[in-house]
Amino acid sequence: MKELLKELCLVNGVSGDETAVRENIIGKIKDYCEYTVDNLGNLICFCKGRKKSDKKVMICAHMDEVGFIVTYINDDGTLCFGEVGGVDTSVIIGRQVKVGSISGVVGSTAVHNLSKEEREVPPKTDSLYIDIGADSREDAEKYVSLGDCVYFNSDFIEIGDCIKSKAIDDRAGCAMMIKMIQEKPEYDTYFVFNVQEEIGLRGSRVSAFAVQPDFAIVLEATTAGDIDGVSGAKKVCQLGKGAVVGFMDRSTVYDKELYKLAFDTAKEINVPCQTKTMIAGGNDSGAIHLSGRGVRTIAVSVPCRYLHSPSCVINWADFENTSVLVKELAKKVHEL
Repeated sequence: MKELLKELCLVNGVSGDETAVRENIIGKIKDYCEYTVDNLGNLICFCKGRKKSDKKVMICAHMDEVGFIVTYINDDGTLCFGEVGGVDTSVIIGRQVKVGSISGVVGSTAVHNLSKEEREVPPKTDSLYIDIGADSREDAEKYVSLGDCVYFNSDFIEIGDCIKSKAIDDRAGCAMMIKMIQEKPEYDTYFVFNVQEEIGLRGSRVSAFAVQPDFAIVLEATTAGDIDGVSGAKKVCQLGKGAVVGFMDRSTVYDKELYKLAFDTAKEINVPCQTKTMIAGGNDSGAIHLSGRGVRTIAVSVPCRYLHSPSCVINWADFENTSVLVKELAKKVHEL
């Protein structure tokens, strides 16, 4: 599983440009299920299980990652850019990036050229630029075009019991689903790899309408604030304490029976599980649970520090335990 997650994380695929991720996933699941790609780019898979069910259950994760897009090329050959998804400016400055096959660095105005007031205010993205080593607009245009996608250039490494990489949100969920498809689920199940989650839950609106499930289990990575100086509910969730199951976020009030079922299942199979302690963030559940006649929905997430950065960090045991829980929870949902 670790090699699978590594391979997925190192593929580039910001929102609207998920083709390489999708093709990688298709190569891994094509011999185990039926699949289609819809007009928006969602990968919708139907996997026959060992048993049939009178319920239509959909498990999903999103393929896209946060990143940037080139908006203008300056006379000196540097690139202006905008965010694709929610990226805090503080994690951008000085970072290595890729624009296609070209490497670059995100630059900002030198500190000695800033006023005292400017130094005290976080810079805005429109004051930053990408330096690809070009010396003019004409030189840069040999390699870069407006609308090109920009990705964090980040290695996948192990640090203690943890993994550090870009795009763990949500290649972690994608990896879990690939494993479930390859191992064959207990019951007939739809698995959906969605596009464009990071820019407004767009892919899931389309795929949920197409599948029309009765139940949905959304796999995600969610923010862990368990660092020094943070206490109580503001930690949100913690690494090392297992899968995260929320009761509510900014886009969804989760099904109460499924919420309880997740914790009961975790206790039954003896894996750790924790509650998300803040009403914050959101995921594809926000679009899915409102689709059609309504979909009973729960989200199960891996706790992740430094989300939406080039250095997302998860605990490997959390990833494995979340995978085990989701597999068992899917079976329990079919049997409700």
